[in-house]
Amino acid sequence: MLYFLSNLSDGGDVFNLFRYITFRSGGAFFTALIFGFMFGRPLINLLRRKQGKGQPIREDGPESHILAKAGTPTMGGVLILGAILVSTLMWARLDNGFVWMVLFVTYSFGFLGFLDDYQKVTKQTHAGISARMRLAVGFVVAGIAGFWAMQLQDDSLSGYLAFPVFKDALLYLSLGFIPFAMVVIVGAANAVNFTDGLDGLAIMPVMIAAGSFGVIAYAVGRTDFTDYLDVHYVAGTGELTIFVAALIGGGLGFLWYNAPPAAVFMGDTGSLALGGALGAIAVATKHEIVLAIIGGLFVVELLSVVIQVLYFKKTGKRVFLMAPIHHHFEKRGWGESQIVIRFWIISLILALIGLATLKLR
Repeated sequence: MLYFLSNLSDGGDVFNLFRYITFRSGGAFFTALIFGFMFGRPLINLLRRKQGKGQPIREDGPESHILAKAGTPTMGGVLILGAILVSTLMWARLDNGFVWMVLFVTYSFGFLGFLDDYQKVTKQTHAGISARMRLAVGFVVAGIAGFWAMQLQDDSLSGYLAFPVFKDALLYLSLGFIPFAMVVIVGAANAVNFTDGLDGLAIMPVMIAAGSFGVIAYAVGRTDFTDYLDVHYVAGTGELTIFVAALIGGGLGFLWYNAPPAAVFMGDTGSLALGGALGAIAVATKHEIVLAIIGGLFVVELLSVVIQVLYFKKTGKRVFLMAPIHHHFEKRGWGESQIVIRFWIISLILALIGLATLKLR
């Protein structure tokens, strides 16, 4: 919205600043951060009044959670989503298709997660929306996004899968790119959802991964950077840096209240939306495989659940003491803060490895 102020510039005044993605990203970050601080406490108070007992706590989970986390409200992801929406609409170019594609995925998954949280809270059950329904709706949303991304990308990249490290390696998938994008987006959404099990565990790795993809989006959206780095140029993706900045600002505002002991949980409202956003940005920037590196922590969390379920169905035994894997470490005696901080460190290391692929060509 504010980008139009650049039209008032003659090139040498303050309005010229609004032409720059870096300036508008900073504005989006601080707008989202202030939004989080302003509306965080009122939202938490509202959720407490409306939800009563808060999010249902798994009785088969770690024993400490039953006492420590009982009564904590959920749906705190509304705070992050509100901050992202306001900031992005204020600071991004609204004529950019990639911005709308990522917003579409984010808020579609956010609405799906909200409905899931609503059922859990109102019925005081862990069931929520059936897994089959969540996957079906998620794949439809992701399919639309995959097709949308193909229309926005240049013909030389549309329908292609790019590989990190190998600068000229492209695999033409044609319309097969759509189901591939569906797996990436839905997989990312559910991987973040499984990671969200301890206070502060999911939001910081999400912000780290988002920050990394902000760098990637900015780089692949500039020809001077892509020429230097030998990566594929995707026109228009630079504007996603503003969305990412808003996500980080909103995430920090949420973390202020989600830090141990959490005053609110993000719930599926936040985790599905943020995971879907990461997947959509990866698809837009042609860095889907790099997402598996940068978001390696989410991949491990997802795989731990898949392995546990499949192995138990086959043998009746468990590989982990409890899945997702962060609960396994809790069962082994690790403290919650110990797990959270160590997982943050792992996320940062993986992000740096993922970013290194930009130059390793």
